[in-house]
Amino acid sequence: MSDSSGKLKLGALVALVVGSMIGGGIFSLPQNMAASAGVGAVLIGWGITAVGMLTLAFVFQTLANRKPDLDGGVYAYAKAGFGDYMGFSSAWGYWISAWLGNVGYFVLLFSTLGYFFPIFGEGNTPAAIIGASILLWAVHFLVLRGIKEAAFINLVTTVAKVVPLVLFALICLFAFRLDIFTADIWAVGTPELGSVMNQVRNMMLVTVWVFIGIEGASIFSSRAEKRSDVGKATVIGFVTVLLFLVLVNVLSLGIMTQPELAKLQNPSMAAVLEHVVGHWGAVLISVGLIISLLGALLSWVLLCAEIMFAAAKDHTMPEFLRRENANQVPANALWLTNAMVQIFLVITLFSNSTYLSLIYLATSMILVPYLWSAAYAFLLALRSETYEQALAERKKDLIIGGIALLYAVWLLYAGGVKYLLLSALLYAPGAILFAKAKREVGQPVFTNVEKLIFAAVVIGALVAAFGLYDGFLTL
Repeated sequence: MSDSSGKLKLGALVALVVGSMIGGGIFSLPQNMAASAGVGAVLIGWGITAVGMLTLAFVFQTLANRKPDLDGGVYAYAKAGFGDYMGFSSAWGYWISAWLGNVGYFVLLFSTLGYFFPIFGEGNTPAAIIGASILLWAVHFLVLRGIKEAAFINLVTTVAKVVPLVLFALICLFAFRLDIFTADIWAVGTPELGSVMNQVRNMMLVTVWVFIGIEGASIFSSRAEKRSDVGKATVIGFVTVLLFLVLVNVLSLGIMTQPELAKLQNPSMAAVLEHVVGHWGAVLISVGLIISLLGALLSWVLLCAEIMFAAAKDHTMPEFLRRENANQVPANALWLTNAMVQIFLVITLFSNSTYLSLIYLATSMILVPYLWSAAYAFLLALRSETYEQALAERKKDLIIGGIALLYAVWLLYAGGVKYLLLSALLYAPGAILFAKAKREVGQPVFTNVEKLIFAAVVIGALVAAFGLYDGFLTL
């Protein structure tokens, strides 16, 4: 799927987008959604998500075409539009979100293996952490062999993971019961879920989590054979994944009731299929999930290293992260990433970090990079930059950018204060690397506006640290 020069073709780019979006999230979707919302709220939430995420996909497509000189996607757009510190923060937040998500994937992977081997428990037992650590470094050394080879393996695992999803959708389509689906549309029988607005808000972080990866092709824009393929891959990948997600979620609500789904252990798709066809259904989904997670781990290890490497290339990150090995893999960025994953895997042993708490934190870290990308696309259209001969296109992109921006702001609100504060705690230490990068090129660290932004981040971080110490904030 790539040519002799190592450039990635459209198929490989689509596989990177689909591969990084379809990880573990979809396999836990029936329970994750039912725990937050009833049928009516789920349908409203998917409507908002489909429109919001589609506009974000168009934003990445537009920016890839209008700013072909900007490599590295989300990070480069924030920097071009809002200065060095915002660019750095986007790269840093995206990077943390990506490797935190990988920690979540390891926990879910070994939780799934716990279905067959009880020693792995919920994915955070000593045996599970040892197993996850061995697998982590196996993936690490595989990626060190080359991006092109890893992208090909990702293509194979992407195809392999889609098969059980198609089977699940077909079987559940025939087993779907309208009386179960319509039994309690507004979740009146479960008042603890709160109002419909509350339910929609609470399911939002899960919907964002299952779409993270939508920007996968734009991160690899410099390695694409054709720049125009970056935008195409983003939209094709988005539509494919949206279809799978809605089918899995909605069909499940016609197989088991919302309270029944909410009580399931993850991966809940396995229990739903077992409910319809018996034990082999659970085995099929569990095997599909294991393949899926291995593929997603590979995609995200690639993305983690690439974002740090791209940021180091133009001096937003320190120079040591720019070093490539003989196979043109950003080796130092890879070592730093997987060292962080290893540290957090050990932390999950001593804290009660479940898959869900890890993905909520990972999701909240990516909201800021998404916000700046949408804002930059809106700004380009507003200023008519790159639109000199295309007024009709400018109007269309102004509307799309505006909706994407509103959606990104709504996501920050839906995530709530807790995750904003915890994000600040993870954003603040990044300033050390930012200062190092600035000193290497002999520039002052912050502009006056950036000093104010950094001060706000530090205040948020201190509140979060005190909250964790005092107990009014929990991970």
